[in-house]
Order: sequence, then C-alpha cells, then structure tokens
Amino acid sequence: MTGQTLLHYQIIGKLGEGGMGIVYQARDSHLDRLVAIKVLPPDKVADPQRQARFVQEAKAASALRHPNIVTIHDIARDAGHDFIVMEHVAGKTLSQLIGRRGLKLQDAVRYAIQTADALACAHAAGIVHRDLKPSNIMVDEHGVVRVLDFGLAKLTQTEAGEDVPTETMRPETEEGTIVGTTSYMSPEQAEGKAVDARSDVFSFGSVLYEMLCGRKAFTGDSAVSTLAAILNRDPAPLGEEVPRDLERIVARCLRKDRARRWQGMADVKVALEDVK
Repeated sequence: MTGQTLLHYQIIGKLGEGGMGIVYQARDSHLDRLVAIKVLPPDKVADPQRQARFVQEAKAASALRHPNIVTIHDIARDAGHDFIVMEHVAGKTLSQLIGRRGLKLQDAVRYAIQTADALACAHAAGIVHRDLKPSNIMVDEHGVVRVLDFGLAKLTQTEAGEDVPTETMRPETEEGTIVGTTSYMSPEQAEGKAVDARSDVFSFGSVLYEMLCGRKAFTGDSAVSTLAAILNRDPAPLGEEVPRDLERIVARCLRKDRARRWQGMADVKVALEDVK
C-alpha cells in the first residue's frame, strides 16, 4: 500500500506485519505529523457484530492515557480497509533488542517496570491485552517503553462475554480454541478458557524471563509441543547472574494455577521496584 492514501493519511512505507494486520508509517496531512497505521485483515472484522466490537474495543483502548501505552488517534474505514491510527514511535521492539544472552540486567528491570505499570493501568480500566509478547513492546531512543495492540486479540472472540471460549487460529482443544502467540500465552489461553488480567501476568512473566536470559521460557518442536510445555513444565532456571528476588518474581508470574500467581500487575511493579 506504499504510496496510497487512506482518508487524509499518506502511506510512506511498511513498518511490520503480524497476525492482527500490517503496520505502515504514514503522514497525517491534516496535522502534518507522522503516524503509524495498522490495517486489519478483512476476515477479522467481516461480520457486523465483530466490526462493532472492534470499534468498542478500540475506543476503550484509545481512552487509556499512560506514558507507556501507545496512543490511538483514530479508527476508520476507507477503500474497504479497516484501520487504526496510532502515534508513531521511533525505536525498536524488545524482540529486536533481546540478544542471545538477554538484555543488561538494569535495562531488563527498567523496561519491565514500565511494562508492568502500563498493564496495571489497562487492567484498572478493564482491558486485558491477551497477546503480550516482545514484538508488542517498543522501546524508544530514550529508553521509554510503549506497549502496543491493547485489546486487538479480543477481535478473535465470537461474542463478548466472560464465559465464551476464545477463538483463533489453530491448534484447537476440546473446550474451545486458543488466541495469542503460542510461546507467550497462559495455560488458560492454551486450554481455550476465558481469560482475565492474570493471563497477562503469565505472559509478562514469559517476556521478562526472555529479557533476562535471551531464551524463551516455553518452546517446543511445534505449536502443540510448546503448548504442552506451557501446561506441564516449568522453565529452566534463569542462572546465577539473575538476583534471587527477581527470579522469584518471574516464577510467581509463571505459576500454572492463576490463583497462585501475582493477582495484579501493580504488585508486580512494586516488587520489581524493590529489586531495582
């Protein structure tokens, strides 16, 4: 779509691509500023109910005002494309920053505190991310974190409701289907169950684990074996270079039983600040 125009947004070039759409850099000709535009796959908002839910979810996410949450400027439709207009953040995602041995300890803790604060803000507003992963966490040139894509994963649900199993790509389970990126989803997501804020706590633990050691907490030879690891195995110890208190925080995030995890991201943030 480079060179095309959606409403008053001139597409400059492609920034990235994921399951929830393609992201482009664009120029807002009305306000003469750079923005990021996420163009959603047509099948995600095909039926009227899903379209209405997308608008409702985007409105809720746009109401979040937090320095570590990317700002949503607009949601619109033009030329058959549904899209979200967001602030343009110059920086790199955690997936680009995490090396084979992870991040420097002080950087990992600093980014984790900001991410936890962003999630706590969203959870207080009743919004669960559902797809937290390194590629959804941007770090700008000043070391400031921006969490992306709040609420977008909810588009895959068939209905809004606490008792409705989530739906997405494969693999399927007997109870329902799963949503999220396999390596970072919670056990309840892996089983196709309804999720709440504690699911984000688990995903946050998986991201923090990777930030600290450079390897994923849960892996397998296939999506199914990765899900089996999430459901049945604990990740390998982080290593002696990681402070014991920090390792305990990660371990509590990654408990299989959500009733035994941290019950809120605000508490995780305080614990991380104590470690810092």
